[in-house]
Amino acid sequence: MKKHILFTLFITSLIFSACNNSHSDHQSNLVKIVVLYTNDEHGWMEPTEEYDGAPGLMELWKSREGYDGSDNFLIISGGDMWTGPAISTWFQGEPMVEVMNAMEYDVAAVGNHEFDFKIEGLKERLEQMNFPLIAANLKYITNGEIPEFAEPYIIKEIEGVKVGIIGLASLKTPYTTAPANITEFEFTSYTTTIDEYTHKAREEGAEILMIAGHICEYEMEEILPALKRNNILIVGGGHCHEAVSKQQDSIIFMQSRSGMRAYNRVSFDYNKTTKKVENLDYELVWNNHQKSDTAIQRIVDYWVDQTQQELSEVVGYVSTTIPRHSNEMANMICDSWLYAFPTADVSLTNAGGIRQDIEAGEINLKTIVGVLPFDNNLIQLELTGTQLMESTDNFLLGGMTTQNGYQLLDGTPMHADSVYSVLITDYIYSLSDNNFSEYDPEPMNTYVNFRQPLIDWIKSLNTSSSDPLNNYLDPEPRN
Repeated sequence: MKKHILFTLFITSLIFSACNNSHSDHQSNLVKIVVLYTNDEHGWMEPTEEYDGAPGLMELWKSREGYDGSDNFLIISGGDMWTGPAISTWFQGEPMVEVMNAMEYDVAAVGNHEFDFKIEGLKERLEQMNFPLIAANLKYITNGEIPEFAEPYIIKEIEGVKVGIIGLASLKTPYTTAPANITEFEFTSYTTTIDEYTHKAREEGAEILMIAGHICEYEMEEILPALKRNNILIVGGGHCHEAVSKQQDSIIFMQSRSGMRAYNRVSFDYNKTTKKVENLDYELVWNNHQKSDTAIQRIVDYWVDQTQQELSEVVGYVSTTIPRHSNEMANMICDSWLYAFPTADVSLTNAGGIRQDIEAGEINLKTIVGVLPFDNNLIQLELTGTQLMESTDNFLLGGMTTQNGYQLLDGTPMHADSVYSVLITDYIYSLSDNNFSEYDPEPMNTYVNFRQPLIDWIKSLNTSSSDPLNNYLDPEPRN
């Protein structure tokens, strides 16, 4: 009887040992990889009342995700890193690069706003960046080569596992940055690009493939067949400032709104023996936990001080916030152009050029640069009434209204055969989806930045807490 018991114990021990060794071998074959993803940072490094900015994001990565600087973490941007509030825009993105370097980003897709400071400005930032830009579908028109400031993809090796990250630039880029800045380039099909460069990345040994693209959720959906046939694990987006965190046909879709308000986390284990992904997990995490990383905060504080030194001049006072998308904001900006150029009859601009609210309190130059951050100049056109009336859709208006037929703000009806002097930005003029360049091939360039008339108009009112800017605003819709 004792022999039988001892034999049973011996067999049980062997089985337990084999199972334990099998589990140990399995664990040793697993490589843990964590992806931390943001997009459309747009220079929003400073904490706000609602979100904790770059310092809060870094603290979250450390305390919540266990980020320790190891190669097991991949930190990726979907592009549009720097144009936004004055703290970044005024210095053409340099502060944002310093912050993202300190946060140890591994790579960023090329967004449309990476071109806002022309190719020269982009190259200056690239010299300061500790991480590359990627865009496999961005090519020189002349020879089909990818420009020297970008790479089609990168391969990161993590504990012997090669991870390929392929970049996609937005096909809308020719319409969402100044066309003059990208005349040398073309933006090729997402699908064709994915097919070509996943093959090339795999030839270099990539076992796991991801996309970092400056593309919207609907575009991610459209390229799903290409993602599936190329066995893409993760696709990150951007441009449309959406909150996306979902799995579709075994592919993770992610996008983290904008302005460092959130980040996407995707974590998984890769089994080096079976070549399979295990324990896949993903979520969208909001950056509003009132925590701050001191090292990143020091960098932000430095640039806050630099911005204050250059843009602290107070130009006016507002008693209540003027929202970015309000009639008051649109009318004020358009009307200020006519204040600066009284010989003009009408002004037109795009809502997308207005980027933030004017908060209650003192208005300084920093505020105005944040509201109108682009390097757009005003140009003056001569248009017939017919041409003008055909062009007002989807634009904000100054000097005229379409609420009760086409008429000037003083009530004078507009006539089809009359000629009107019209102010627009050189950016709008350069776009191919309107007819302004055909209507007036030789406009007058004022060489005045489109924010300067707003500064001058607000200054002229001498507003204060007892006589705030709100008293001078027009809330009526014009279009």
